Amino acid sequence: MRVPDGQVPVHLKYALRLTGRPEPRICVLNTANGDDPRWTLLMHDRFAGHPAKVSHLALFPMPNVSDPEDLLLSQDVIFVGGGSVANMVAVWRVHGLDVIMRKAWQAGIVLAGSSAGGICWFEGGTTDSFGRHLRAFGDGLGLLAGSYCPHYNSEPGRRPLYHQLIADGALPSGIACDDGAAAHFTDDTLTELIADRPGSSAYRVTTGADDPGVTETRLDTRYLGESPS
Repeated sequence: MRVPDGQVPVHLKYALRLTGRPEPRICVLNTANGDDPRWTLLMHDRFAGHPAKVSHLALFPMPNVSDPEDLLLSQDVIFVGGGSVANMVAVWRVHGLDVIMRKAWQAGIVLAGSSAGGICWFEGGTTDSFGRHLRAFGDGLGLLAGSYCPHYNSEPGRRPLYHQLIADGALPSGIACDDGAAAHFTDDTLTELIADRPGSSAYRVTTGADDPGVTETRLDTRYLGESPS
């Protein structure tokens, strides 16, 4: 869903409200897309005129700040954009951001993201990081147990592959989200599922120790009621 110019996406508004601050500090990262400057400018434009202090961390061709840890740990929200989760996590580890993100999580900073920016917090998920065909990615930060599958309803290959990977043990059981849906965790506990459009849902996909099959359970998902026209 295209967000009109000058509007903050609904999920980001939700994340900002979680901070309880009248003017929250938010840092945006687009490592997964090679720090495309157009995305960074778009995010700054989104927040123009809104009560939030926006900054960004770029790592290409080198960090844009002298102390990424100081920048990230001074935020109320860290938002990570989509792209190649495999490339992103590899670059993060080179720069120590895997450790910094864990510190941010433990400090109570709201960690959020879309697509690759959702997978990265889990143990793994489904990705096209390695080419046109979807594959398993099992090298996430592991802040949250299990796996995550985005684009569950919009990319035909996601659902069957996710089921197969969990059934085969290539990925642990986890959460899948349609486009527009998101999972909110408090610490490592699932708090609620939200959506920015009617009909988008989230699902728990599991396999039992004695059951070779996979069970998909649709989860109650709260529509935020702010879908742009």
